[in-house]
Amino acid sequence: MSEHTETDRPISVSVVIPVYNGEATLRRLIDEISSLTTVQRTPGGLAYVVDSVVLAWDHGADASDELIRELAATHSWVRPVWLSRNFGQHPATCAGILATGSDWVVTMDEDGQHDPAYIAAMLDRAYETRSQLVYANPSNQPPHGFVRNLASRLAKRVFTWLVGNAAVGADFHSFRLMAGGVGRVVAASIGPGVYLDVALAWVVPTVTSAPVPMRTEGRAATSYTPRRLASHFWRLVLSSGTKPLRVISGIGVMSAFLGFGLGVFYVVRKATGGVQVDGWTTVMVGGLVGGGLILLSLGVIAEYIGMIAARSMGRTSYLVVSDPKTVFPGALDPPSE
Repeated sequence: MSEHTETDRPISVSVVIPVYNGEATLRRLIDEISSLTTVQRTPGGLAYVVDSVVLAWDHGADASDELIRELAATHSWVRPVWLSRNFGQHPATCAGILATGSDWVVTMDEDGQHDPAYIAAMLDRAYETRSQLVYANPSNQPPHGFVRNLASRLAKRVFTWLVGNAAVGADFHSFRLMAGGVGRVVAASIGPGVYLDVALAWVVPTVTSAPVPMRTEGRAATSYTPRRLASHFWRLVLSSGTKPLRVISGIGVMSAFLGFGLGVFYVVRKATGGVQVDGWTTVMVGGLVGGGLILLSLGVIAEYIGMIAARSMGRTSYLVVSDPKTVFPGALDPPSE
């Protein structure tokens, strides 16, 4: 199956973990990954090794930063990446990817839902299908409520239609394996407000997935409120390309044809004496619907203009800085009695 031989070096893998509130779960996850930092064999016979774990701190509310410092001091293969402020999961992931130099990059969450033992199966899948991007496809029901799971499925269907890449849209997931070179180029060129999966869909020709069971999260997903999930979906739609603008144009054309047809209809009725004084309800409803469509169209266009303006003004997706504790020594230490 593999072109690697016993004399070849093992495949190098970097694991990138964006860290927001990982104080309660991160240590256990790192302990699980530590067993993969010596040469391992996949079920298909590939030799691989996790040569680095990049922890991208995204300014969470807990003491994750102190835990990251401790883990980096304990394990030589743990690399901290410090963001200047909270940018979100996708920018933090991109910042972490740029800190890697391995053959393959794995991204996973901090909450313990993703089992690093399945990195081997994802590698086998990549080499079997010659795919540069492998998503974990949950083989069990995600450990969330019915409404959130339903919304997630609907969002993925919409995303598939928007990006026009069914292979990506069907199974896109935060637990992913990508070719290192591809991941670093995408992470370096991604613009503000563009999601990593969207950018990968633009450039990766062959995408596949591997069945992976999801574990129960080690903490409650308190940061994912309905409002944040809706905002996440809206940004996903906007960053997918210009298809939403084409949809709006299509709605405008349909409205124009409808208006033309109604105009012809009422002209004929006027000529035949069938027009009554009544009709103000139709006029009001038509005005409200038409006005709503116009405002919706203007709102979507304004969102796109805002994204363009943010990029033209040089707004960055993320900024990597030095460890805040080394920039201001003692500033984060508790005051002495």
